[in-house]
Amino acid sequence: MKKTPLAETHEKLGARMVDFAGWYMPVQYIGLREEHNNVRTNVGLFDVSHMGEVRVKGPKALETLEWLTTNDVSKLNDGEAQYSLLPNDQGGLVDDIIVYCLKKNEDYLVCVNASNKDKDFAWMTKHNKGADMTDESDLWGQIAIQGPKALELCHRVLGMKVGEMKPFTVQHGQFQNHKIMVATTGYTGEKGCEVFVEAGGTVALWMALLEQGKDLGVMPIGLGARDTLRTEMKYSLYGHEIDDTTNPYEAGLGWVIKPAKKDFMGKNLIVGKKEAGLSRNLVGFKMLEKGIPRQGYSLFSFDNKEIGKVTSGTHSPTLDEPIGIAYIDLAQVKEGSEFLLDIRGRKVKAVVVKTPFVQK
Repeated sequence: MKKTPLAETHEKLGARMVDFAGWYMPVQYIGLREEHNNVRTNVGLFDVSHMGEVRVKGPKALETLEWLTTNDVSKLNDGEAQYSLLPNDQGGLVDDIIVYCLKKNEDYLVCVNASNKDKDFAWMTKHNKGADMTDESDLWGQIAIQGPKALELCHRVLGMKVGEMKPFTVQHGQFQNHKIMVATTGYTGEKGCEVFVEAGGTVALWMALLEQGKDLGVMPIGLGARDTLRTEMKYSLYGHEIDDTTNPYEAGLGWVIKPAKKDFMGKNLIVGKKEAGLSRNLVGFKMLEKGIPRQGYSLFSFDNKEIGKVTSGTHSPTLDEPIGIAYIDLAQVKEGSEFLLDIRGRKVKAVVVKTPFVQK
């Protein structure tokens, strides 16, 4: 297994470590529920150093990224970021990503999912339009600082007015002579930022955040709570809500697709499926009867026709009730629609609800 710069630090903090996409990662420290709730009420630290970073530079950088991604990269100015998608040539998705503009037209950082890093870099390299493209993943550690008190902690430790930064922006800085990039992005629905730090400075930054955030209730957070937090927000996770076969319009990601602005990989297939009429949509649901939904469980109508599949499910610590995300036939996607969920042969009632499940 690959290890982040913080692997030994997690062990010292008593984390339970697991294999996550080939990485040795903390799944929890003191308990999923406590960690989850602490992010919603105080502040939590996440080691996201396993994420991949691809640098795209040079005169052909913008042209390359416009072709490779669905969103309009040309509208990004220095220090701005956008959520986007890497489409494939079959009408599906290679990955979902964040593009950071470090210098307009010339220098961009693309953050990709850990499980897809090698696949993404190979795909981007194969379809490069002449940009200088480098996998910088080993050069960076990355720490996400999330929660209502996150911005106060960031200001205290980083000496930057992160609270004055707009969402989806990025600024350069330094921490103990290590370069950092502070981005107002995150995966929890809470306030906060994600700090890219030169790999050699990752441990020092992590420990400073823990030490200086004691009075704010700071806590290290594992992958378990990261998943329940993003599920409460109905944020897509690659391999669950989206994959190589997913049409992004079905996944509710039409807002990051800009076919009127530009051409991009797989555009005709992606848009064509939408114009021909989608057959399913991604929805959130709650259980009306006892049971926890899990990925792969089937959904049925009351006349016993299979109408969908669960992509993610959990017991929501914030709401203290089971919630799930699922693809479901268009006829059933309306809020308030009830259906049956098959839990290992037992069919129980559930209902489509408004998302995000937790309103921030």
